[in-house]
Amino acid sequence: MEKKKLEFRGGFAVAFLPVYIFLFFCILYFVVLKTFEMYALAMGAFVALLLSALFTKKGHYERFWEAVYSGAKEAVPVTVLLLIIGMFSAMIKAANISTGFVWLADSLNVDGGLFTAFTFFAVCIIASATGSSLGTMFTCFPIFYAAGILLGSNPAALAGAIVCGGIFGDNVAPISDTTIISAGTQEYTKKSGFADVGGCVASRLKYSLAAGAVSFVLFWIFGGGGMSGSGAKEILAENKNPVALVMLIPVAVMLFTAVKTRNIYKAITVGLILGTITGLAFHLLTPDSILSVKDGAPAGYLTDGINGMIATITLVISVYGIMGVLTAAGALEKVTDMILRSRFGRSACSAEIAMMLGISATTMFFGGVTSASMATFGKIQNEIGKRAGLHPYRRANLLDGFANSIVLAVPFLSVFVFIGSSLTAGYEYAGALSVTQVSCFMFYCFSLFAVLLFSVITGWGRTYEGDGGRPEKKAEGQETAQSPK
Repeated sequence: MEKKKLEFRGGFAVAFLPVYIFLFFCILYFVVLKTFEMYALAMGAFVALLLSALFTKKGHYERFWEAVYSGAKEAVPVTVLLLIIGMFSAMIKAANISTGFVWLADSLNVDGGLFTAFTFFAVCIIASATGSSLGTMFTCFPIFYAAGILLGSNPAALAGAIVCGGIFGDNVAPISDTTIISAGTQEYTKKSGFADVGGCVASRLKYSLAAGAVSFVLFWIFGGGGMSGSGAKEILAENKNPVALVMLIPVAVMLFTAVKTRNIYKAITVGLILGTITGLAFHLLTPDSILSVKDGAPAGYLTDGINGMIATITLVISVYGIMGVLTAAGALEKVTDMILRSRFGRSACSAEIAMMLGISATTMFFGGVTSASMATFGKIQNEIGKRAGLHPYRRANLLDGFANSIVLAVPFLSVFVFIGSSLTAGYEYAGALSVTQVSCFMFYCFSLFAVLLFSVITGWGRTYEGDGGRPEKKAEGQETAQSPK
């Protein structure tokens, strides 16, 4: 028996009240107060649910919370994965892999624009290994930015290179929260389950690597022209350790296993075991850095990894709860129908354009918090993509790609630009940069948007769901979105 739809006093529009209130807190914290904490947004989402429940019609209050529980249940696979990848991410951070790239830069004796390009490359690798864009930025700015401006790099371009490197890692890392969420929101129609992370990463590499290559060249060309100064060698010498590069081995094995087996659990298990053995063997890790107690509190990367994901997981659960309400009220279905009955429903290409506009606008409204925007719009993208017959890999890649592209370069509305500009403060030999200065050099965001837009317009990389969920190309004349029933 079909459940009765959740109804609100004031009509259909009131069903979106949780989203409006959540959006208010996003703007309040990330734009007005400039406080970048995931748990603050999670608080906003739960407050939004509490307040919105008061507007349900008589007899629908309990149904409202059943819808929240139903939505939150869908977040379980995502939250389990995030907890597991948190441990691997914390292990790579504990091994301080960035010092290996500092040694490499010093050995190659690069400076100016080439140092800026090298920094982008190094931060891409580090962020892909840790799966944390913001964490990588906080780690890399004090080293690469401090040394780079003394080696003649353009400060704004150098800051943009570090921020873009973090975003690249967020986009492609199988252990990134955005990768997990983008895959975990896209369902199969011809078999059970959601898109697997390994398959998503393997199919999106062509877009990300193309955009990354263009960005590397642009950073090389426009990344120089700064004033060289003394002290760069000292900074590099204090932060270099060639042995740290050995931790790329467990990272590479983890990536290979994820893509080869399409099972992220196996990949993380292999990477965690091999990384621990490698770190101990080369004295990059100690037993205490794995599991210990300091000042009466648990310590070590196993517990740090779990603890570091709690705020993100709380946010994901709260957003999925809001999506459960919208689903129960029929709001998501109605929005999807409106899109597909419009000009955006005429072909797979136009459906993908709707996806591009939808996730870009949602990410901008949420201040560049990509995990929240993907969890929010991902359900709508899932419905649009399923009706167009698009494969879950394609849907997930467009969701993650456009969320991490040009919208993250918007000054005053992007958490990445805000943090990037704030991390340039406090250096005696260079003034702090404004958000507009940093946003002009977000080359990866610009390049990724251009690559994905080309893909949407030309159909490059577009796949449809075949029997058993297999990705396949459709014959000419069949690339038409299915009409909503």
